[in-house]
Amino acid sequence: MNIKPQLLNDIVRLLESNARLDVADMASALGISVDEAARLLADLEKEKFILAYKTIFDPEKIQRKPVRAVIEVKITPERGGGFDKLSRRIAGFEEVTSCFLMSGAYDLLVFLEGESLKEVALFVSEKLATLPGVISTATHFMLKTYKEQGIIFSAPTHSRLPISP
Repeated sequence: MNIKPQLLNDIVRLLESNARLDVADMASALGISVDEAARLLADLEKEKFILAYKTIFDPEKIQRKPVRAVIEVKITPERGGGFDKLSRRIAGFEEVTSCFLMSGAYDLLVFLEGESLKEVALFVSEKLATLPGVISTATHFMLKTYKEQGIIFSAPTHSRLPISP
């Protein structure tokens, strides 16, 4: 794919700020024709530069409250494959929403969602921790979201009575 790095960076910046940006608005912001913008987007999707368009919901407002957890995982690298084979297997579980290779005290940082604490605990104890090559896990439950993927969640609007001495 032959696209100038600055133009690619500009497209990335625009889509990161608004994935629903209209092609005409994108073309205007980039100083190119609508047809050229549409072709560039189609090429970026075809070549897997753009993997998905994702919407971030406030779980409180849509009345969906999944149990979300972050798991630190230590694994044994495989001869000839390093961390990739086991990491891809872990990333393939339906419950896993993100999986990252990390530097530091653990090897993988795994994000997952479940319907209950029990469901998440069962995933860790029956699916994740039992995989050959997994040395240890440390699970942390997310209690409240203040910011996700650059989006700050609004504070609840409730009034407090003034405190008096």
